Amino acid sequence: MKILYAIQGTGNGHIARALEIYPLLTQYGDIDVLISGIQADLDFPYPVKYQLYGLSFIFGRHGGVDMWETFKKLRPLALLKDISTLPVRSYDLVINDFEPVSAWACKVRKVPCIALSHQAAVLHPNAPVPDATDKMGRMILRHYAPASVVYSFHFKSFADNMFTPVIRKGVRNIQPEDQGHYTVYLPAYDDITLVQHLSQISSTTRWQVFSKHNRITFTQGNVWVQPVTGEAFLNSMATARGVLCGAGFETPAEALYLGKKLLVIPMHHQYEQQCNAATLSEIGVPVIRHLGPEYYEDIRKWLNTGNPVPVHYKNDTAAIIELILQQIRRWNPAQLAH
Repeated sequence: MKILYAIQGTGNGHIARALEIYPLLTQYGDIDVLISGIQADLDFPYPVKYQLYGLSFIFGRHGGVDMWETFKKLRPLALLKDISTLPVRSYDLVINDFEPVSAWACKVRKVPCIALSHQAAVLHPNAPVPDATDKMGRMILRHYAPASVVYSFHFKSFADNMFTPVIRKGVRNIQPEDQGHYTVYLPAYDDITLVQHLSQISSTTRWQVFSKHNRITFTQGNVWVQPVTGEAFLNSMATARGVLCGAGFETPAEALYLGKKLLVIPMHHQYEQQCNAATLSEIGVPVIRHLGPEYYEDIRKWLNTGNPVPVHYKNDTAAIIELILQQIRRWNPAQLAH
């Protein structure tokens, strides 16, 4: 079997999940990897056949997606060319983790596309949604990477073919400790803003901030800032007392798995994170709207009295992949086409 495994390259969550899924897929056939998008900080150590620019949302510096930068960085002609030339008909199976080029190439050519992503879970009618309606955000999420069949991951399962998070081996194998510091990953805020707020929230808490906006390490008062690297971030999180981060998927899931108390701030203009925050709130994780003085007391309360939310994320990724491949073998490709 010849398989195209297409991965979204914006952010780190998709790459982190792919590190576990790719070796499992190689047991079922020849795998070609496609990665599109920018702003990822994790390396993918396996061969990549297609490295495409794709369609990325750019993290801002004030708590949300920077819509103007996102618009400026669009390359619509290159995107259309990649969609029109990607040879999806050369593959027996296309597995897609929220990657738009292969998804739309399959849709245009009526080739089956199997979604294996977190975003597919967010769109499920049983999944929690934020109180405020965002019809545009939901529409973008629904049409960004269309698929014929959906398998998905969420913080808890709300339906058949929805599974709990894939936790990478590096996280499962590490021994968590509590060395007293707090790990911070808020890529939609710049370093100056983070240092200003965190130092005012608590002058005694040791904050370890991982930055997407800086390539040097520095310390200011009780706030330590360094660029994001996979190993350093994981070590910081594994030895932290708590984790303050955006409402993405992989980082909160890994923090929960490691038994860390968690506080999340969903990005503005990012519907998926608003939905994630609704689900995390449902299972007991505190959520605040943004990093500002009106939420200082909430953060101090979390520092002083917050507790981890217990979860049970089984190591069953191999069984999930086997289930998916078994089901796909029984389907008629003509019935799966867009």
